[in-house]
Amino acid sequence: MTGDRRNGSVALSRRSVLGGLSGAIAGVAIARPAAAQEQATQPTGDTGFSFDALAARMREKARHDYEPQTVDVPEAIRNLDYEAYKQVAFRPDRAVWGDSDLPFRIQAFHMGWLFNDPVKLFVVENGEASELTFSAADFEYRPPLDPAAFEGLQMPGVAGFRLHFPLNRPDVFDEVIAFQGASYFRAVGHRNAYGISARGLAVNTATGSEEEFPRFTEFYIEKPGPGARSIMVYAAMESPSLTGVYAFRITPGTDTVTDVRAQLFFRADIQRLGVAPMTSMFLFGENNQAAFDDYRERVHDSEGLRIVRRSGEELWRHLNNPHVLANSFFGEDQPVSFALNQRHRMFEDYQDAEAHYERRPSLRVEPGQGWGKGHIQLVEIPANADHMDNVVAFWTPADRATAGSELALDYRLVWGSPGSETSTLARAIATRTGVGGTAGARNEDGLRKFVIDYEGGMLPGLPPDAALSPKIYVGGGELKASALHRINDGIWRFAFDVLPAGDGPVELSVSLDMAGRPVTETWLYQWRPGDERRRA
Repeated sequence: MTGDRRNGSVALSRRSVLGGLSGAIAGVAIARPAAAQEQATQPTGDTGFSFDALAARMREKARHDYEPQTVDVPEAIRNLDYEAYKQVAFRPDRAVWGDSDLPFRIQAFHMGWLFNDPVKLFVVENGEASELTFSAADFEYRPPLDPAAFEGLQMPGVAGFRLHFPLNRPDVFDEVIAFQGASYFRAVGHRNAYGISARGLAVNTATGSEEEFPRFTEFYIEKPGPGARSIMVYAAMESPSLTGVYAFRITPGTDTVTDVRAQLFFRADIQRLGVAPMTSMFLFGENNQAAFDDYRERVHDSEGLRIVRRSGEELWRHLNNPHVLANSFFGEDQPVSFALNQRHRMFEDYQDAEAHYERRPSLRVEPGQGWGKGHIQLVEIPANADHMDNVVAFWTPADRATAGSELALDYRLVWGSPGSETSTLARAIATRTGVGGTAGARNEDGLRKFVIDYEGGMLPGLPPDAALSPKIYVGGGELKASALHRINDGIWRFAFDVLPAGDGPVELSVSLDMAGRPVTETWLYQWRPGDERRRA
């Protein structure tokens, strides 16, 4: 689900390959000369490739029981632990298409450490698929590794791959998207650094059943033409419960757009299917900073879940780091979009000169065909360190996935700064919490204060006596006091005290109306008494 799961059975750490080895958009100079590439070998059988042909093959595989891969992984690969794996890097001069004028480059991830299940890579040109093979000659083995221990090593596959494109300047190929580990992938927009991840699919996340991690087992990368702005990547998926095929149209830019088409074929009933899952990290912010003794203002890759409904209502569910696992469900009918956003975009917001959380991309899902009714689920997992993902959000269709059924759908993923999300409503720009009541007075035990700052929309220029009307809902507790103030010409603050009814979750909702119409997004929050306690 998150945290410690990796490679289909255990979770990706934030300091793992995508974060540590790929780096924050590593650049490769265009002028760098490329060595001769390994000769691509033809896969056995028919080499003709199409999405429909791959879908037909995966549909047929779904009619049979799952057969785990049985591959003899060389000992030199099996012996790579985390520290050793960090010292292996793909040689930029060996990049696929590195000696051409094409706008994209392919670099492979070495197998080893958590990634011992081989992934096959193919290049598609003129409808024909050719397998790419890699050897130790394509990689650097830095000290303390001995390169001689890897001489002559032929790879049974790779751990994944990344695509490079001149995203930030025309003379440098920047890393723009990487696929590695189960069905995980990450992308960045202009001047972003890696943060939030996407997955092809989530199966039985946050249920009583063991979570299953479908894997992308084969990738087919269509050779682009000179000057192309997009590239097509196709992937075959397999797990004990299903097979599938995905098509990704990847268009790098200020926001990097990934258009996704998927067909899924179910071998077994699935308790909870998670479509377009996003995995991120929220340690602390203004709402729970007291729980951490840390010099930084905030530590998170995402700070809120934003949902735009067909009705025009906009929801902002501020993230939390609860002291127990928390689930939130939002019933929706073909939502316009849902996103995990990183709204604070200044260095001063975080004060982290190494991690640069202000550069982490937001990720927005825009549903297309095949969605309809269902719900968005948000999972928040207790965490006391920033190296683990602890937030998951995904869509679950209303109709259950059952053995023998199929599901076809498409959607768009937008990676970048949240500025491209237009709205006429004011947004919640800060959420603060603290001890409730009046300073210096004796207050009820357990009373908690919540303070929300709204900015934008029609709020700038409103006089202090503007007829703004707060709409507030408290579930699982009692509203004890509230106050609305104009802080300046652009910011209005709503503060309120809540007394919990017990130890269970308290659901909060606030929006500001004028003349019966909303002027702000709807702020949502789930609070459990005890979330504010100091973390070890």
